[in-house]
Amino acid sequence: MNYPVWEVRNIGLPWVIGIIAIFHVMISHFAVGGGLYLAYAEKKALKDGKVDWLPLLEKHSKFFLVLTGVFGAVSGVGIWFAIGLIHPEATSTLIHNFVFGWAIEWVFFIVELTSAAVYYYTWNRVPAALHNKVGWLYAISSVCTLVIINGILTFMLTPGSTWLGVAGSGSESAYFWNAFFNPTYWPSLVLRILVCISLAGVWALYSFSKLEEDKLQEAKIQLIKWSTSWMIPSFVLMPIIFVWYGAMVPASNKHLLELGMATIGSGSFTQVTRIALLSVMSTATIAAVAYLFAYKYPRDFSPSHAVAVLFLALAATGSTEYAREAIRKPFVIGSHMYSNGVRVSEVGKFNQEGYLTHSMWAPSGPGTTDLDTGKAMFRGQCMSCHTVDGYRSMKRFLDGRDAKAVGNILSMLRQNKADSPYHAYMPPLVGKDEEVAALQAYLLTLNQPSNPGAVARR
Repeated sequence: MNYPVWEVRNIGLPWVIGIIAIFHVMISHFAVGGGLYLAYAEKKALKDGKVDWLPLLEKHSKFFLVLTGVFGAVSGVGIWFAIGLIHPEATSTLIHNFVFGWAIEWVFFIVELTSAAVYYYTWNRVPAALHNKVGWLYAISSVCTLVIINGILTFMLTPGSTWLGVAGSGSESAYFWNAFFNPTYWPSLVLRILVCISLAGVWALYSFSKLEEDKLQEAKIQLIKWSTSWMIPSFVLMPIIFVWYGAMVPASNKHLLELGMATIGSGSFTQVTRIALLSVMSTATIAAVAYLFAYKYPRDFSPSHAVAVLFLALAATGSTEYAREAIRKPFVIGSHMYSNGVRVSEVGKFNQEGYLTHSMWAPSGPGTTDLDTGKAMFRGQCMSCHTVDGYRSMKRFLDGRDAKAVGNILSMLRQNKADSPYHAYMPPLVGKDEEVAALQAYLLTLNQPSNPGAVARR
């Protein structure tokens, strides 16, 4: 443990990132797609003489500015805060390798925020053609932020053989472009752009559904229908691009998903399969609801209908992000760093020299007990995914298991054989024999809540 461990009871560390990230993706992808939507819609209105669209687009741009500029920016900072506390080792690796990329992304982000504000506050104050150019400036800069951040996100799943070949040598940053344009970069980028476009339509439906002025009703109806049509290319192309993306994902990462698909006939699903199916079904439902309610009957499309579509979009976004994270297991950076921050190259060293030996955060001193050591092992190697009695509760998992059963599980995790039931999604347990024994002793206290002595030792 090179860093202290942050403990979050009940929901655990993964869902701290998950909750913030799902909220942020819903908004940040709208920020990208919504910029394209506003710029193109304004251009269409000016070209086709649909001047009655402009007041509605102005109102929508205010909603857009507040949602993306305030809540999007705040949640983005929240992600940085969360990953720095939850995965400091992985965050450090990403910063050292992509600091230049992140710097460029922040330049585009500043241009994006500035142009979004200028776009809204210059409605009817500058020539229409110039105003539309400001909109396109925003749209292009926001797409550029996605182009950059996509390289970093996909790197975490598929860093590529070239970068992995130099990982740990100190010269990783020299292979920036190899890591950036990794195997899943292009399909992921196209897929995310399609998601951005579809979310722009979903948020537009919500924004326009709330307009009640009588004089704007005809323009509202036209924009609701046009917003639905705007989403059609995304829903048509997404399945094709998803197949492309799946073909680029390494076989080992697709194992959990394929295992669940193969056992559907018997009614057995893995968690990642359930989530992937939820993503597919919610996306298909959005397309159906948007067509049957918004496109066919735009006059009757109400805010409650729009909220329902938004809820489906949230479910689709959340489940897709969850599935993307899940297929990366047991790594946080593919084939380089396990989800608990242990590097693949360090496994042998930790087994020989000890996991806690070089950690300044490990308990030490004459008063240190085996339970203290075991708890430190648990906090360092288990708590990135598990909690004591909340999400992925170790108490529930260990309930009724005696010392031999717990020892067998730890032995399987330490050996990390390919035929182990835990191999596909859990990191290997590392450490010297006495550290593993201390972890076993600590875990045994978790399934004995009625033992006052165990509670006191904890």
